[in-house]
Amino acid sequence: MSQIAQDTPPPPVVSDRHIDPHSYPDGIAFLDGQYLPMSQAKVSVLDWGFLHSDATYDTVHVWNGRFFRLDLHLDRFFGGLEKLRMTIPFDRDGIAEILHNCTALSGHRAAYVEMLCTRGASPSFSRDPRQAINRFMAFAVPFGSVANAEQLQRGLHVAISDKVRIPPASIDPAIKNYHWLDLVRGLYDAYDRGAETALILDFNGNVAEGPGFNVFRVKDGVLATPAIGVLPGITRRTVFDLCGEEGLTAKAADVSIASLKAADEVFITSTAGGIMPVTKVDGADIAGGKVGPITSRLMALYWQKHDDPAWSTEVHYP
Repeated sequence: MSQIAQDTPPPPVVSDRHIDPHSYPDGIAFLDGQYLPMSQAKVSVLDWGFLHSDATYDTVHVWNGRFFRLDLHLDRFFGGLEKLRMTIPFDRDGIAEILHNCTALSGHRAAYVEMLCTRGASPSFSRDPRQAINRFMAFAVPFGSVANAEQLQRGLHVAISDKVRIPPASIDPAIKNYHWLDLVRGLYDAYDRGAETALILDFNGNVAEGPGFNVFRVKDGVLATPAIGVLPGITRRTVFDLCGEEGLTAKAADVSIASLKAADEVFITSTAGGIMPVTKVDGADIAGGKVGPITSRLMALYWQKHDDPAWSTEVHYP
């Protein structure tokens, strides 16, 4: 017995960072027909959403107790479901009600609210996606931003990675998805260079987008944002709408690396943070490293619209 014990290898050492702390953000999820705390919202390891990133989702935010542009997020979500041939047992009004309930039950007046559908799993573990039972879920957690308070004030520092975004011929960028390995590799490139976030390229070598955000450049008063290979973001569209109201010219076009670095102003856009200034690209200041006047103007207008009933929808809390 002592010899067996002596020959038995010791258990592997597990570092603290790989131990699940069972810590979850305060929030409410909807899963399998019921509302439950975020800590109890689980999916199977056999779900194709986990195994193959076979899922689509959309995220809307709540600010001051109001959803911002919920209809546009629902449009994009249902468009993704159709293109991926997924079905859920809810219509638009049903999804909107679930999102409202998750938010109201959470009590959050500033929230990040997600609706998602995975391919699900097949009872026989079949590789035929037609045999999988699609699975819808939703949740509301505290609002989070791509940029923190300091970065919003002084502007983000961004690095341009040479990683290439998945081309539209492979994955339609209008389908919001979890294929992020190209973006994550770009992030590590940025971190290695002392930057805070990344932009990656399209298949022609032009600037595409970043992890969860679109990018705009301003030159001589004209705004431009990459046209191909990018998610048509709701906040990106909101910038176009604001420019239309303010008499500013905005266009979707190729944005080369050189033109981005030569811009008068640069900013990024995301539901997670809104319009966020960029003041440094690849270690070089944009316009002297100061947040530009057009960026500041659009940022203020963007947040003002959150109280406008034409742009937002009230959450009814208990």
